[in-house]
Amino acid sequence: MFKPTEDGRCGRDASPVPATALSALALGWDRVQRRLRAELGEDVFASWFKCLELSGGSADQIQLSVPTKFLKNWIQQHYLERIASHIAQEMPGIARISIVMRATGSAAGAARQDMASPAPAARKPAAEPQPKPAMAIARREEAPVAPESDNQVGSPLDRRLVLSSFQVGRSNIMAHAAAMQIVQAKPAEMPVFNPLFVHANVGLGKTHLLQGAAQAIEASGRRVLYLTAERFMYGFAASLKAQTALAFKEQLRGIDVLVIDDAQFLHGPKSQQEFCHTLNALIDSGKQVVVAADRPPTDLEGLEERVQSRLAGGLVVEIGALDEALRVNILEARIAAAKLLHPGFEVVPDVVAHVARLITTNGRDLEGAVNRLLARATLTGGMLDVATADEAIRDLVRHREPKRVKIEDIQRLVANHYNVSRADILSSRRTATVVRPRQIAMYLAKSLTLRSLPEIGRRFGGRDHTTVLHAVRKIEGMVVKDQELATEIDHLKRMLQE
Repeated sequence: MFKPTEDGRCGRDASPVPATALSALALGWDRVQRRLRAELGEDVFASWFKCLELSGGSADQIQLSVPTKFLKNWIQQHYLERIASHIAQEMPGIARISIVMRATGSAAGAARQDMASPAPAARKPAAEPQPKPAMAIARREEAPVAPESDNQVGSPLDRRLVLSSFQVGRSNIMAHAAAMQIVQAKPAEMPVFNPLFVHANVGLGKTHLLQGAAQAIEASGRRVLYLTAERFMYGFAASLKAQTALAFKEQLRGIDVLVIDDAQFLHGPKSQQEFCHTLNALIDSGKQVVVAADRPPTDLEGLEERVQSRLAGGLVVEIGALDEALRVNILEARIAAAKLLHPGFEVVPDVVAHVARLITTNGRDLEGAVNRLLARATLTGGMLDVATADEAIRDLVRHREPKRVKIEDIQRLVANHYNVSRADILSSRRTATVVRPRQIAMYLAKSLTLRSLPEIGRRFGGRDHTTVLHAVRKIEGMVVKDQELATEIDHLKRMLQE
C-alpha cells in the first residue's frame, strides 16, 4: 500500500490543507505514536521515535521530519513498514508517507502547534492559556545537535602504546592476529569477527593492544573512536544533562571502528541500554566493534543479559598469563627503550632471565623492575648482577599476597582442561565426562576460596550444599589413591594461583 521513493518518501510532497484537516492528522499521528510505544517498548521508542515529528500533510499524505540524516536513514531502513502499518489502521485515508530532514531552528515547531490547535475562529482569547496539543513534543525534550568533533567524546590515546612495541607470545598471539585483521581490513570490507571481545587479567597487555590497533586504524584514514567504559558513561550522562544526547549518539554511530576498554566498569541501566543500542546500530550497519574487559562476557555479572549475549556473539579471545619467554622479550624491549635515554644502561642476559623467572605476574611489574634496575645502575654506578638485581626488585617479589581465586576462574580452567564447556559443569548432566570435572571444580572451589558450601552450590547451577560436600570428599579420597590425579590437581592449583 505504501511505496517509498528513492528519498524515503511514499508519494509527492504534502500540499497545504485547512487547519481542521491538519488537526485531524495530528490526532491520528498521536495514536500511531502510542501504538509504536506500546509495541516496541519505551527504550526503543525513546531512541528512534522521540524526535520523529509530524511536519505536514494532505488528504492522502503525511509528512514526518527528523533532525538528522542518520535518524532518517535508520527509520527508513528498519521501521518504515511498521509505521506504515499503524498509519493504515489509524488513518485509513493516508496512502503516502514521506520522511524528511528538518533544519535546525526551522518553523516545524510552529507548524506542529498550528496543526494541533483549533481553527482561528474557534480559538480562545489570548489571555487564556492554550491547552498543550496531544501530540506535540516539547522543544525542551529535543536534543539539540551539537557541532561534531572527532575528539569530543573519545578517550586520549597513549602514543607510546603502538603495535610495533607490543610483544607477541603464545598467550596473546590469537588476540594480536585478530586485532591485525581489523587493522589491515579495507574500508568497504565487512568485518569478519564482530564484535571482537578481548579479555585478560590486569597488566597482560589488552589496553596496549587496543590502543595500538586504534592508532594504526586512525593512521589508515578510517574513523576510529577509543573509549573507556567510564568515559562512555560520563559522555552519555553529560549529553543527557546538556540535552545533546542525539549528537552523542550521532558521533558514536558515525564512525568506522568503535573500541571500548574496561567494559567490566560499565554499569547503570540507561548507560547499558545506550551501549546496547550503539552496538546494534554499528554491527547491523557493518561497522567494526572491539571490546575489552577483565573477564569473558558471560562472567560480567553487572551487565544485562542482552548486552552479554551481544558481546558473546562475536569472537571472544583471552590473553593468558605471560610465559617466561614472553617475559624475557618484554624485559628486553623495555631495557632497549631505556637505553635510548640512558646509553650507559646495560643488563646482562643472566640478570634478565633471573628477573623474568622471579616476576611472573604481569607486564606492569616487569616495567617496574626495569625502572628499579635503571635507578640502581644510574644512581649507584655499580654493575648489575643477580645479587644487586634481587635487592632492586625485592618489593615486587616479596610479601606478595596470594592471588584471590574466583569460582568462575576455577570453572573455566577445569572446563578447558577436561575439554567440556562451563555450561556443562553448571548443567544437570550426569555423564562421566562431565561429573568428574564438576566434582574437581567443586573441590578446588572449597580448597582455594573462602566460599561456604551453600554458596559454592549456588554458583554451580543452584546445587545443594550436600552435593558439594559429597564431591569434595570424593576427590579427597581419590587424590590419596591416584597419584596421577593428585599431580593433575596440583597443576590446576598452580595455574589458578599464578
